[in-house]
Amino acid sequence: MPGYVVATVDEIPPGERKIVEIAGRPIGVFNVGGDFFALLNRCPHQGGPLCLGRLSGFLRSAAPGEYAYSRPGEILRCPWHGWEFDVRTGQSWFDPGQVRVRRYDVVVEPGAALETVEPAMAGLEKGPYVAETFPVSVEQRYVIVTVGA
Repeated sequence: MPGYVVATVDEIPPGERKIVEIAGRPIGVFNVGGDFFALLNRCPHQGGPLCLGRLSGFLRSAAPGEYAYSRPGEILRCPWHGWEFDVRTGQSWFDPGQVRVRRYDVVVEPGAALETVEPAMAGLEKGPYVAETFPVSVEQRYVIVTVGA
C-alpha cells in the first residue's frame, strides 16, 4: 500500500489539522498531542465535510453539578448535523458498532528515511548523457498517510 507524504510535523501543530487529497480522496490529518491520525473527510450521515468540524473532548457526569472533562481534542463533530466521531478510531459515539468514518494509517518518519525512488524505466534504455548529481540530506520529520486499495 502506498504511503503519501502530506506534511512536515511542524506544519500540523498539536490540536490542529490539515486537509489533503490523496488518490482522489479528501482526508483530514489531525495532530492530537503529538500523535497523528487521518480520517476520510466525509461524514457517513450525509457526506458533509467532517474534518472541518469542531474538535472537543468528552464530558461525563456522575451526578448533577458534577462533571469530568476528558480526551480533549479527540472528538470530532460534523459541522452539518453534529454527529460525533473519535479521531483516534473513526468510531461514532452514538452507534460505535455500526457507524464509523474511514480511518487511515499514519506514521511519522525522518526525512533521511524517505527513499527517492526513480520512476519505472520499463522499455527505455540509458542515454549517453549523465547528469551531475549532488548528495542531499533532509533533516525534517514527515507525516505519511497510507491509503489502501
